[in-house]
Amino acid sequence: MYYKGIYHNFYQYNPHCALWCWGDITWGHSVSTDLVNWIQLEPVIEPDNPSDIDGCWTGSATILSGGQPVILYTGGRRDKRQVQNLVLPKNPSDPYLREWTKIGNNPVIQPVVPGLNRSQFRDPTTGWIGPDGLWRIAVGAELKGYTAALLYKSEDFLSWTIVDHPLYSQNYSSNMRKCNMWECLDFFAVLPGNNSGLDMSAAILRGTKHALKMSVDYFDKYLIGVYDLKRDAFLPDTIVDDCRLWLRIDYGHFYASKSFFDSKKGRRIIWGWSQEADCRSDDVAKGWAGIHTIPRTIWLDSNGKQLLQWPVDEIESLRTNEINHQGLELNKGDMFEINGVDTFQADVEIYFELTSINAAEPFNSSWLFDPEEHCCEAGASVHGGIGPFGLVILASNNMDEHTVVHFRVYKSQQKYMILMCSDLRSLPSDHHRTHQPMEASLNLILQRRGRYLSEL
Repeated sequence: MYYKGIYHNFYQYNPHCALWCWGDITWGHSVSTDLVNWIQLEPVIEPDNPSDIDGCWTGSATILSGGQPVILYTGGRRDKRQVQNLVLPKNPSDPYLREWTKIGNNPVIQPVVPGLNRSQFRDPTTGWIGPDGLWRIAVGAELKGYTAALLYKSEDFLSWTIVDHPLYSQNYSSNMRKCNMWECLDFFAVLPGNNSGLDMSAAILRGTKHALKMSVDYFDKYLIGVYDLKRDAFLPDTIVDDCRLWLRIDYGHFYASKSFFDSKKGRRIIWGWSQEADCRSDDVAKGWAGIHTIPRTIWLDSNGKQLLQWPVDEIESLRTNEINHQGLELNKGDMFEINGVDTFQADVEIYFELTSINAAEPFNSSWLFDPEEHCCEAGASVHGGIGPFGLVILASNNMDEHTVVHFRVYKSQQKYMILMCSDLRSLPSDHHRTHQPMEASLNLILQRRGRYLSEL
């Protein structure tokens, strides 16, 4: 959230230890003026009443019409019922928003809808105003055995009424793969080919599309569509029954992401939570569990089909000691060592020019369901038509420890697909304590120009 010249980052946090413990989860609070340098303040929401005694879980901040910020968040009760609570800043004139107050009549939304799983009802979105002047939010839920983004309305952000239909839901047929609960919903407006951000009030602009993001099955996935103002519903451009085929925000360790509109620079910023894949004993030893990813600007591509993202401009201030190599020619099996990189944090921009793509192997559409499995089968040491080619990073001198990021190109009808694999499975010295998965993505290459492939 951006408020009175300050960026605010609220996050789930256990102040007692680096473990995920029910009943201890609070809302931490850090502030910044540049999205790079952050100051940690005191926690703003702690589990101290019946409506959140089992933890203060995910929620969202909203700037009301008069300019006052509010926060809706999910509280866990002792009976495992999940409810939605509201907090207000004690002193709205304080740009740092150091103290917040829970309202007296929390919870403001309870799981009373018939057929609703009371323990699967969480993570309210940022609010938006519809054409009728009423506030709206969406809440993730399991309703009558299917997943849904329930829609609520309010005149004052205090008293909420459920709409008689979800913002969006997925009904399951006998031949459909069921998704798990949709967590950490995010719903925001985008314009095709416009990398400027939009506030949700822009929903009525002609040509506006919307993204509905949900955290599900260990990944952050999304759908692109339109927000039908008359139906008060999200209509995806393409109906994809199997959620394994939905697009992902990120193909690495990335979950529970949240975006906000940055009114200072007119952009939409998103960042998420990376679990780092460390085990509990490692987390306890180092004193933290999980990190925030670098904030990114996010927008819709010119075709209106896929979200694009790039680190915020402010990250440029961290880039120093550039190492540049151009015109390198690599043959099959060649490796070129880049010397001078003596840090664990490096920003790599690399461009591959292929002499030919005629050797691209046929693409198998079944790989879309589990690209990670295909990466395991077609590892970095297995030669293909085009690929693998890529990078070996975090490599020891004898290559006992390393991470391989590699690519393969496949032909799919008259277009091409590129497979990107990030193999974290090489055994470091402490491999018995660290989870090391294979991560992968499959992306459609929309253009071919001679020897160049342009991924859009």
